[in-house]
Amino acid sequence: MLGSAAASALGCKRSRAVPGRLVGGAEGVGHLLRDPPRLGDVSRVEDVPVVIVGGGPAGLSAAWRLRGLGAPPAVVLELEPRLGGTSAYGEEGVVAHPWGAHYLPAPRGDNAPLVRLLSELGAVEGTGEDGEPVFQEEMLVRDPEERLFEAGAWHEGLFPAGLATPAERAELARFQAIVGELAETRDGAGRRAFDSPLSRSSTDPSLTKLDAITMDAWLRSNGFVTPRLRWYVDYACRDDYGLRVEHTSAWAGLFYFASRVPKRGVDAAPLLSWPSGNGRLVEHLSRGLGDARRSRLVVRVTPTDDGASVLTLDPASRRVELLRAKQVIVAVPRFVAARIVEGLARDRGDALAAFQTGAWMVANVHLRAPPRGRGTPLAWDNVLRESPSLGYVVATHQTHVDDGPTVLTYYLPFTDEDPRAGRARLLGSSHAELADLCLAELGPAHLRLEPDVERVDVFRWGHGMVQPRPGSLFSGARERAAAPEGAVRFAHTDMSGVALFEEAFFHGVRAAEQAFAALRPDAVFERWYA
Repeated sequence: MLGSAAASALGCKRSRAVPGRLVGGAEGVGHLLRDPPRLGDVSRVEDVPVVIVGGGPAGLSAAWRLRGLGAPPAVVLELEPRLGGTSAYGEEGVVAHPWGAHYLPAPRGDNAPLVRLLSELGAVEGTGEDGEPVFQEEMLVRDPEERLFEAGAWHEGLFPAGLATPAERAELARFQAIVGELAETRDGAGRRAFDSPLSRSSTDPSLTKLDAITMDAWLRSNGFVTPRLRWYVDYACRDDYGLRVEHTSAWAGLFYFASRVPKRGVDAAPLLSWPSGNGRLVEHLSRGLGDARRSRLVVRVTPTDDGASVLTLDPASRRVELLRAKQVIVAVPRFVAARIVEGLARDRGDALAAFQTGAWMVANVHLRAPPRGRGTPLAWDNVLRESPSLGYVVATHQTHVDDGPTVLTYYLPFTDEDPRAGRARLLGSSHAELADLCLAELGPAHLRLEPDVERVDVFRWGHGMVQPRPGSLFSGARERAAAPEGAVRFAHTDMSGVALFEEAFFHGVRAAEQAFAALRPDAVFERWYA
C-alpha cells in the first residue's frame, strides 16, 4: 500500500498489537479552509500592535526578534496544540524526542544573528583563533555520529570504505573535490556560490542555471554513475528535501553539500542537536509568549488602510473574533497563505503554483532497552541502505546514557513524483499499518527489537516541507510570493524553497524587522538581515 520495500512489510504478522497513537496534524480543522463553515457573528474585536499567524520556527523567530527590539508583545496564533511546526517535539516516555527536524548545522560567525540565538541557549562557549564561534561540546552530536546497515551488518559512516569499490571511492573523492571548489567559489560581488541563509548565495547565472536541471542530470553529465555515490547523493536529497535525485533541483542538491563546507579540504560544519531535536530551539524562542499565544484557526487576513484585520475561529467554542493590527506577519506555508490572505491567490497565483510540499511519516519507537545489531555499535544517526526510509536517530544519544530505555525517531519521506499521491497514501493509513511498516523496516537490522517495543507513536505530516524541484528556486516565484501586501508581511521556509531551520529563522527575523520599522519609523536599530 505504501510502496517500495515498505509494501511487503504490511503483510507481516505481528506477534501482538503495537500500542501507540497517531499524533498531530489537525487536518480536520485545518481543512475547514478548503470549505469554510458558516461563521457566526463576531463576538469580540481587539486592537493589537502585531499579529503573527503561525507558531512554527519562522513565526516564533519573528516574535523573538520583536521582543528583542522592545516592541509591544505580538499575538501569536497557532492552530496546533503544540508550537514549533515541523520542529515540534514530544515529552512522553523516558526522554524528549523530535517530531520533525532534529539537527542544526553549526553556523559560521558571519551568520551573527543565528550565532546570537545559540549563544542565548548556552551553545556557544567563545571564539576560536580563526574568529569562528566555538560550540559547547555537549550540544555537538557526539561520536559515533552515524552508521549504515548493509549486507547484514552495521558499518561506520554513510560511505564505508570497506564496502566501496575502488571506482566508488574514486568517485567520492572527485565529488568532494567539486564540492570543495564550489565552497570556495565567489562571484563578482564576493558572495559564496552556496550560502546559508540562501538569500546570501550568489545569483550569478552560471550557478543559478543549475536550478533548471535535476540533480540526477547533473550527476550523469559529470560522470557520476557508480551505485554507491549515487545512493549517497540520493540519500542527502531525501534527508533534507524529501525528494529523489530525479526530482531535486541540481542547485538544491549541491547547496546541501557546498553550503556546509567552509572551504576546500575542510569537513562539513558539525551538527548541533538535543534530545528533542530542534524542539530545543522552539522551546527557547517561545519563552515569554504567555497569554500572547492563542489557539485559533485564522480564517481571513485582510489588508486595510491603517494595517490589517485578522478574522479567527476558536475550534472548540466556535467563537469568532476579530483582531485589528498595525502589522501582521503571516508565517505559514504558501498554500495556506493563499487561502487566508485576501487577494493573494488572485494576484499571485502564478507564483504560488511553484510551491509543492511533500508528505512525511515520523514515528517515535519507545523501547525498554537500546536496540542491538551486528557490527558498528549504536550511533546517533542510523541509516538503512536498502530502504525508502532515512532510518532513525536515537533521542538518548545526546544524554550520554547508553543503557536502559530509549526512543528511536524513524523518518520516512514520501518521494512520489506527484506529491499528492504520497499524501493520500499516508493520510489514508491507520496507526496499525504505519507502526507495522516501521517495525518491519527496522526489525531485520537488529537482533532483538519487537519484544522491547513499548509503544510506537506516529506523526503524519501531510504537507511536511517545501520541495526544491527544478525551476522552483530561481524563477522569481519566491520573491513574488514574499513581497509584502500592505501591512501584511510573509515569513516561512517556503520563501527560501528549502525547509531548513536557518531559513525559517532568517525570514522570521527579516519580517519582524520590517514590521518594527513600520511601527516605529523614527527608531534607529541594527538590521540583522536586509
